[in-house]
Amino acid sequence: MDNPVTKSPVLLYTEQTPNPESLKFVTNRMLYKGTADFREESLAREWSPLGSALFDLPYVKGVYICNNFVTITKEFNYGWDDIMLKLKDFLKRYVEEGGEILKEGFAEAMAEIEAARGASYEYSESEAEIVTKIRDLIDTYVKPAVEMDGGNIEFKSFDQGKVTVILQGSCSGCPSSTVTLKAGIEGMLKRMVPEVQEVVSEMG
Repeated sequence: MDNPVTKSPVLLYTEQTPNPESLKFVTNRMLYKGTADFREESLAREWSPLGSALFDLPYVKGVYICNNFVTITKEFNYGWDDIMLKLKDFLKRYVEEGGEILKEGFAEAMAEIEAARGASYEYSESEAEIVTKIRDLIDTYVKPAVEMDGGNIEFKSFDQGKVTVILQGSCSGCPSSTVTLKAGIEGMLKRMVPEVQEVVSEMG
């Protein structure tokens, strides 16, 4: 008799992030190839069944989904000791039952929003070269490190020496992200791209 194919169990563990209000819940399953940042409940309700279900919990303030992890930002009047196990159980069950993470078309919809945001910036040829260099550096050196901390960074614009980036996930509202930004990212970009004078951030 053939053995039924048994799925490997869903494993889930938590990792601290530099932001005390955010915790990274890491699974052994690919949840979403890409990044999905839900700061607002309304966006989650529109695009993410998992995000919606998490926002139904009174202590969830933000949800960020990327690859095999979910970074959850809590309401500050709750302690992790009280809610961490509940969230772990909830996520484990949700993934085990094959719950939908994101709706079809999410990536395309977000790309359109990004394009609309970026379209307002017209770069000259020399600026376009600088922008490409900055984007490459952020994607190669900064993103992987920031992802390890449960967050994300996106290039937004370059204007007269000033680079604006968007911080998402655990990086948003995190006290240490400003330090990282100034000491790490700004220092590196200034060294590699002499045209860069400063780096500022916006919350995504």
